[in-house]
Amino acid sequence: MRKVTGRRAAPPVDDSLRSRRRAVEGAQLISRSLGLVLTAVYMGGVTDLAPRVLSDDMMYACQLGLGLMSASNLLALLARRRAGSSWYPLLSAVQVVLDTITIIVFVTVSERDFEQTTWPLLGLCISIAAIRHQLAGALLAFVATSAAFVLLVPDSPDTAFVLGISAMTAIIAGAQSTAFARQLTALQETRRALQHQATHDGLTGLPNRAHLDEYAARLTGGALGVLLLDLNGFKQVNDTHGHAAGDRLLHEVAVRLTEAGGPGTVAGRLGGDEFLILLPGAGAGAVAATCDRVREAIRRPADLGDGIVVTVGVSIGVALRAAGGEAGLDTLTAEADAGMYREKQARRAA
Repeated sequence: MRKVTGRRAAPPVDDSLRSRRRAVEGAQLISRSLGLVLTAVYMGGVTDLAPRVLSDDMMYACQLGLGLMSASNLLALLARRRAGSSWYPLLSAVQVVLDTITIIVFVTVSERDFEQTTWPLLGLCISIAAIRHQLAGALLAFVATSAAFVLLVPDSPDTAFVLGISAMTAIIAGAQSTAFARQLTALQETRRALQHQATHDGLTGLPNRAHLDEYAARLTGGALGVLLLDLNGFKQVNDTHGHAAGDRLLHEVAVRLTEAGGPGTVAGRLGGDEFLILLPGAGAGAVAATCDRVREAIRRPADLGDGIVVTVGVSIGVALRAAGGEAGLDTLTAEADAGMYREKQARRAA
């Protein structure tokens, strides 16, 4: 049995993920702003946070840090505004790189030039990478910070301790972030599945009446063609071959309607053997052409398996709304229903 496939684009980023991304960017903006203030205070030597006299290398490190943190904050503002964009992962990754460089430079220079213990800041790099890019990001940050510390502070007596603490931080933070991301993905998939069930027919996969109503509401004021379809001979298929065969026929009809409708059309199932096709922007000519394609598609013999091949027909009622018209879907469907009834009556009288 062929699967009914829609013509929808890939679903947008889930609202919960977009909200989480914005929260991450907001936290980063606040923490970096605090970092900018503390760096300026450190450079000024007005508190006990820093030695009274900074080395030239430390002054350069602080200046570089101010520049990189400012650049990262600009990226964070952009990422927060485009939390659902396909560019977000790249913006996030660049921020991780800039933050890591900032902290590595500050830590390695201060550990080398002064008797200050600043290496715990390396854990901040790892935590940031873990939050943004789960376990893989945490491990990459651990490798980068550890390699920099070993190479740039070769005489530190704390090297083994630094590497051990950093490794534990990467594993714990990365694993937790990965687990959370997986849970969030599962919740998103469940939410999308429930939303699909609420707006689509369970048998055919076509949009249901609720979905069609919502879609039509977005077309208010525009031209709209409505086709209401009822299968001729469906009851005989059910009575002769059973409801399972009838269900397979409905699914096959759904596939054919989706294919025959053409680009821009939306086919849905109202229930039983009734279907509805919406043609946004269509005029009388386009509607008539669609009716012809639908009739041709439905009357083709349908192989339902188990050696069962059936042929059914279709009665179609048509309603048209010109651009600027005010008729809603209920009114148009009622008009199409009347036309479909007249066609059925004419067929029976023939």
